[in-house]
Amino acid sequence: MRLFQLYPLGDAAVTVQFGDSIDEDTHAKVRTFSAYLERHPFPGLVEQVPAFSTVTIYYDPWVLSEQGLYNPYTRVTEQLQNMLKLAKKSQKTASPRVVEIPVCYNGSFGPDLEYVARHTKLTPQEVIASHSRGKYLVYMIGFAPGFPYLGGMSKKLATPRKQHPRANIPAGTVGIAGNQTGIYPIETPGGWQLIGRTPLRLFDPDREQPSLLQAGDLVKFVPISEEEFWQRKEKAHGA
Repeated sequence: MRLFQLYPLGDAAVTVQFGDSIDEDTHAKVRTFSAYLERHPFPGLVEQVPAFSTVTIYYDPWVLSEQGLYNPYTRVTEQLQNMLKLAKKSQKTASPRVVEIPVCYNGSFGPDLEYVARHTKLTPQEVIASHSRGKYLVYMIGFAPGFPYLGGMSKKLATPRKQHPRANIPAGTVGIAGNQTGIYPIETPGGWQLIGRTPLRLFDPDREQPSLLQAGDLVKFVPISEEEFWQRKEKAHGA
């Protein structure tokens, strides 16, 4: 496959694809180009949305038409191709931010922990130890405000989604779905297997940066007791 591919998404967006798989090399290309667009927006740029292997660029064709450009898509793709080359030349390797996420895996906080243990033929304590052992790369934020899609979970913990999603999952709940793990930042329906909960607020619209986690961060889960969960929750919510 080429280094990248461009294709239209409707009449006012272009998607740049950097790969066909979810891996760290593709993620680095996505992050580099997304950061370059942030620093060098072009006239008519409305929004850019980075994902696992793509960056989708939304633009205003009217702005480009006012500049006398009768084919905005062609003009945008020409600009993006040039920017992709410049972004690659300016790529810098920076140390990722490591964010520790305390998690209580006990009792009602992890209602599916026993199921995950049975499915994976591990004990609940082995599931907890494996889940909290490594560091997870935040590939993207999506689904709900501040929801991190994390890569790096041990394959031995892979567990299918629930056949019947729950109507209500508390904010901060940590779940597993297939080969992925993630954290529900707000109260929402969902079908992931729930194994724990963090007292931290992953999404707060009143913060300068509402989402606690950003693409490119590394997450380290730290097991805590139920008592410590409530202590930290009170502190996090300013109680």
